[in-house]
Amino acid sequence: MLETDVLVIGAGPAGSMAAKHTAMGGAKVLMVDKKSEIGAPKRCAEGVSKDGLKRLEVTPDPRWIASEINKVRLVSPNGTDVLLDEEKVKLSEVGYVLERKVFDKHLAMDAARAGAQIMVKTLATSMKTGKNGITVQLEHMGNPLEIKAKIVIGADGPESRVGRWANLKTGLKPGNMESCAQFEMVGVEMEQFGCIELIFGSVAPGGYAWIFPKGDDMANVGLGVLSNRTEKTAYQHLLEFVDEYPATQNAQPVELNVGGDPVAGLHKELVTDHLLITGDAAGMVNPLDGGGIISGMTGGCIAGEIAAKAIADGDYSKKNLKEYQERCQKEIGDSFKKYLKAKEYLLSLSDDELDSIAKAFNESDFDRISPTDLLKVLVKVSPKAMLKLGKLF
Repeated sequence: MLETDVLVIGAGPAGSMAAKHTAMGGAKVLMVDKKSEIGAPKRCAEGVSKDGLKRLEVTPDPRWIASEINKVRLVSPNGTDVLLDEEKVKLSEVGYVLERKVFDKHLAMDAARAGAQIMVKTLATSMKTGKNGITVQLEHMGNPLEIKAKIVIGADGPESRVGRWANLKTGLKPGNMESCAQFEMVGVEMEQFGCIELIFGSVAPGGYAWIFPKGDDMANVGLGVLSNRTEKTAYQHLLEFVDEYPATQNAQPVELNVGGDPVAGLHKELVTDHLLITGDAAGMVNPLDGGGIISGMTGGCIAGEIAAKAIADGDYSKKNLKEYQERCQKEIGDSFKKYLKAKEYLLSLSDDELDSIAKAFNESDFDRISPTDLLKVLVKVSPKAMLKLGKLF
C-alpha cells in the first residue's frame, strides 16, 4: 500500500492545477490518470480566454497555442451572422485555441515541478472511507494497487465515479448533459481568419455547432445536443452539419472526439469528509457556452489550496473543507446561475426567433462583449428576453 497526504484522481487541467497548488501548499500529493498519455484524447473545442490564463498565472506558450482568436461570428439558422471583432468591441471571453494534448501535459509538468508525483495508466476502481482517511483501489499498468490518502480530490471528468463513491449528489438528468461530437478537420473554408464560428438553431437541438480554427485550413468542427430534444445521436447531427455547412463541405476529418458535457451549473455538494470534487466532476462548466477549461482550472486551484491547508491543520472533516464549497460558489457558481437562466431562455426560441434576434443584434451598437454583456443586449432587442431575463440585470 502507498500512502500520501492528498490523492488527485484525474490529470486534466483541473486535476493538474489541484495537484500543483496542493504541492505548493506543502502537502505530499500523488496524481493518477487512467490514460497512458495525459491530454489524449481531447474532449473539447480547445478554446480558452487570455484573461482567464492571466488570472491563473499561466504564461502562454507557443508550443500549446494552435491559433489566436480575435473575432467571434454568431450564425442564426437562416445564415444571418453577427460578427464581433475585437477591433470594434472588447472581447473578454476569447483568446486562444489550444493543442490540448500539449497543454494538459504542460500543466501536469508544472504540477510535477511543484513537487507532485504522477502515475499514468492508473485506473481508480473503488474507494472506501475510514476514520483516518480514504483507501482507493486502483489498477496500475494492469496490476492491483492500493493507496491510502488523508484527502482525495476527484477530478475525473463529467462521468465522475469519485463523487458517486462518496455519496455526493452528482447525477444529472438527460436535459442537463450535452452529448457532443467533434471532428478535427482539414480543408475547412472559414469566413474570417482568427474567427470562432458558433451556429445556432435546429442544426443542434438543445445546443449549438461550432468551428474553432487551428490555423490555415484546420479547425475543430463539432456540436452538442440534448438527447431529450432529438432522436438522432450527436454524431449523426455532426455528419449532417459538415455535409451542409458551406465551410466544411470540402473538408476531411482526421480525428473524431465524442463525450458528455454537464451544463446544469455547479453541483450543490462538492465536499464531504476527506474528499473534494473539482472540474467537470463538480459541474464547473458554463451552462450557456459549455466551456469549462478556465473554470475547472480555477476550481482546481481552490481545491489544492484548501486541501493543503487542511493537511497543515490536521483536520480533514467536511466542516473544515467547506470553505472550498463556499469559494467555488462565489467565484464560479454565482455567475453560472445567470448563464443557466439564459440557456433555458435560448432553448425556448424557434429558428425564426433566433433569426429575428440576429437581425436586431446587427442593428445595435455596443462597445464591450462578454457573456453577460451579450445577455444585456439580448434583453434590449428581444421582448421575450426582457420578460424572462430582465430580473437578472
